[in-house]
Amino acid sequence: MSVNAGVTEAEGTSAGASPPLGRGGAIVTTSLTKRFPGGQVAVDHLDLAVPRGSVFGFLGPNGSGKTTTIRMLLGLVTPTEGTCEVLGEPVPRRLAAVLPRVGALVDGPAFHPHLSGTANLLRLSAADAAVDRRTARARVAEALARVGLSAAARKRYGAYSVGMRQRLALAAALRGPRELLILDEPTNGLDPQGTREVRSLIRQVAAAGTTVFVSSHLLAEVEQICTHAAVMSGGRLVAQGTVAELRAALGGRAAVTRVTVETPHAGRAATLLTGLGLAGVRAGDGEVSAALGDRAPEDVCRALVEAGVAVRGFAVVRPSLEDVYVDLTGEGFDVGA
Repeated sequence: MSVNAGVTEAEGTSAGASPPLGRGGAIVTTSLTKRFPGGQVAVDHLDLAVPRGSVFGFLGPNGSGKTTTIRMLLGLVTPTEGTCEVLGEPVPRRLAAVLPRVGALVDGPAFHPHLSGTANLLRLSAADAAVDRRTARARVAEALARVGLSAAARKRYGAYSVGMRQRLALAAALRGPRELLILDEPTNGLDPQGTREVRSLIRQVAAAGTTVFVSSHLLAEVEQICTHAAVMSGGRLVAQGTVAELRAALGGRAAVTRVTVETPHAGRAATLLTGLGLAGVRAGDGEVSAALGDRAPEDVCRALVEAGVAVRGFAVVRPSLEDVYVDLTGEGFDVGA
């Protein structure tokens, strides 16, 4: 695991940490940097490692460098310095060998408003040298079905809602078998039901062996589907690793696992938790919480009951990706779904 928040990557691999990927990752960047005219640094020496077969969340607020990074991965923007490998091939030098193996959604393709959803995808397929013309129509129909647009397949794109347009963009990325799927904010414009469907679709694609790279500013959404994640802030990589490793990186920091007790005996419970050595005890009306530390939660609950404290509710609250981001950067974050 690499945690770049005043902590350098340790030599070797600690217990439970992800091993270095070398050249075996789906995406590997080394010091990837993009400076725009005027001196603006959009991406600053990015060392990213995306394991094959993972669902990788690329997290950060708008303006943190996520979309610029994706554009460099797809050869749409030329890096100022550094290197980038996608599916083991250097990009942009070997882009022609990479793109047929990659499905991507970046701001949505330029669909023709007067053509139907089916016609638009067929036009994309006709311009794609990797598509077998004999199976193009069947693959388009399958992709539309996967994103729930079969009923609107013959409807003009210009009459599509924002959510339907986002679904069509997803269908465009799924027109054929892909080793890597790169999605930039895939739930933009979708209602809660559409968001759940996209989440399910990502799981299905990943279960079939495709690596999925999902850029988002919605931590709560990504936390439900990702196995790994990286956090960007101001163009720099703040942290990366498995979701579990990112939470573990908070050990000894402000955001730690806490225990919350609902009880009518808040004062007595607070005194007992302090006596057990728990730190950060907070007592309120009918509720007490404290940092769990090394204590087993079942031992804490048993001690409360044995002391005659009435326990109406008992919960262990572990750090979320929101806690990781706020703790490592000190910045707020949009965590809505």
